Amino acid sequence: MKIIDPIKFSKSKTDSAGITLCNDKKSEEDKDYALEILSNWRAAHSYPMHIFKKRLKRVSEKIDKNALSAQRLKRVPSIIKKLNRKYGDNKATMKLTQMQDIAGCRVVMSNVKLAKKLYHDYYIKGDLKHKKVNEKNYISNPKKDGYRSIHLIYRYNSDKGKKIYNGLLVEVQIRSKLQHIWATAVETVDFFTGQAIKSNEGKEEWKVFFKLMSSAFAKIEGCPTISNTPDDEKELYLLIKEKEKELNIITKMENWTRSIKLFDDLKNKKNIHLFLLELDTILERLTISAYSKRQEEKAIKDYAIAEKKIYGKKEYDVVLVGADTITDLKKAYPNYFLDTKEFIIYLNKILNKYSKETTNK
Repeated sequence: MKIIDPIKFSKSKTDSAGITLCNDKKSEEDKDYALEILSNWRAAHSYPMHIFKKRLKRVSEKIDKNALSAQRLKRVPSIIKKLNRKYGDNKATMKLTQMQDIAGCRVVMSNVKLAKKLYHDYYIKGDLKHKKVNEKNYISNPKKDGYRSIHLIYRYNSDKGKKIYNGLLVEVQIRSKLQHIWATAVETVDFFTGQAIKSNEGKEEWKVFFKLMSSAFAKIEGCPTISNTPDDEKELYLLIKEKEKELNIITKMENWTRSIKLFDDLKNKKNIHLFLLELDTILERLTISAYSKRQEEKAIKDYAIAEKKIYGKKEYDVVLVGADTITDLKKAYPNYFLDTKEFIIYLNKILNKYSKETTNK
């Protein structure tokens, strides 16, 4: 793979760019220059991310032939939001060069048992030469909002010819299919309702619903449930039924899926490596552009241009992701296709399990 976008700016200049982008009083000219610096810093993570994704795909498919791996460079709005994040009464202190998930690789395993096996065999006992600097096991210890997955942060370290990127951080996520279905539903609701449930900033009734659903999924997988949710399955399922009726969730999700119009340039494209996804909720359309490995530099530049066009506009979203096929893309990032079909299937099973008892009362 060709090395692209070597780091052009110092760490101090990169951190200053992050501060500028978080300051509403800065001029458009200052922010444009800061975006250029941020885009360069992000693009520099592309090569290390590719290395981690390549290994993740190889080792996960040894364990699970249906393992689904993908990669993504973090979106500018998400980067800025994270830089602005405060913890308690403290001021936001994160520096751009300290952010651990600008480059991310994810694998979705068929079930939680295989997800745990991958984590144990290749990331606990494995022979990775890169240094692990952080680890969060949200399967064993779920987040209070219901999020469940394993996050591993590595510092890239090459002893060969690619030392220019040594020290850059890459995040590896391992999750089960059921955990992925839940996370996809959260992101879809966030996008269509303008909430931020993913960041624990959404409406209380939606947050409660997803906590309950996460506990229901955890019970199915035989994993720890979410704090402050019922241990009794029947009580849990009936609470989910109440929330679904209150929020009219299934109808809303089905309407969102039907509304999206797909536009792509995938005809006659071979050896696809990257996809640029541009979502417009006003026109209800998703535009997909595909790039080969040779076009990676163009893809990253197009990503930066597209983000600049929609900067500050919540009705639009854009992301550059890596997947082997359009089918894998749809499975790895169904939230961009506003696809919650699998979530609805599981939700209906939960709603129907104790339905006879409630109707006979």
